[in-house]
Amino acid sequence: MGSRTNTIHAEIQDPGSKGEVLLSVRDLTVAFGDNVILDKLSLEIRRGEILGFVGASGSGKSVLLRTILGLIRKQSGTIRLFGVDLEKANELERLRIDMRLGVLFQHGALFSALTVLENVQVPMREYLDLPRKLMDELARLKIDLVGLPPDAADKYPSELSGGMIKRAALARALALDPDIVFLDEPTSGLDPIGAAEFDELVAKMRDTMGLTVYMVTHDLDSLFSVCDRVAVLGNKKVLVEGTIDDMLKSDEPWVKSYFRGKRARQLDLAARVEME
Repeated sequence: MGSRTNTIHAEIQDPGSKGEVLLSVRDLTVAFGDNVILDKLSLEIRRGEILGFVGASGSGKSVLLRTILGLIRKQSGTIRLFGVDLEKANELERLRIDMRLGVLFQHGALFSALTVLENVQVPMREYLDLPRKLMDELARLKIDLVGLPPDAADKYPSELSGGMIKRAALARALALDPDIVFLDEPTSGLDPIGAAEFDELVAKMRDTMGLTVYMVTHDLDSLFSVCDRVAVLGNKKVLVEGTIDDMLKSDEPWVKSYFRGKRARQLDLAARVEME
């Protein structure tokens, strides 16, 4: 097992070219019984970009994310990751793909009985055959990378602040040096300063590590400050996608209300004051 996973890990380190489509979703339909959640939805994300994914509560954002990750079965359509159709992927191909993905679930989802160090090591134990000492060193590197102090490694989730939990969860998502990181409401529950710091961290990771980021969020600050593109989910499919400028020009009622409503105007005013 050790030799196989090490070979797989070596094979998947080709960084590829910036702008390459890493995730392609085409005509995806997901339903629970007669309740159709997503109807022929299409979406793609390219290497090196931060895609913000938004939509009204209950619109299916988490369902889409969990379907892409293979946690929910689809009724029809195709999902391709790194050029591979997931439905046709064999066990080895699926293992290779899983090792290229990192996930930060809502609220961090850390294992309460494990220390931060042990939480970060979970993907390493699942996919790699490494000596304990090397795993400790790699986990501590990830903990430092996300801006946590060294002593955080030996703390349990109950001993961490909300912001530290998010950073620890990000360290775990980065454990295998993934190509794509999926972030589900990463700044929810954080104060404005903590949220801004987390956004800066995500942007830094993208720029220094070449990460591609799929970010489900309601945070307008995140959308305006770090996202290269935004996709809006509505009516069971992607209504609009493009830059923030595209969102501001859209005449779709929900998009217009969200990006040009009262809160958005306050955000724009604050940005103008800061520039002055």
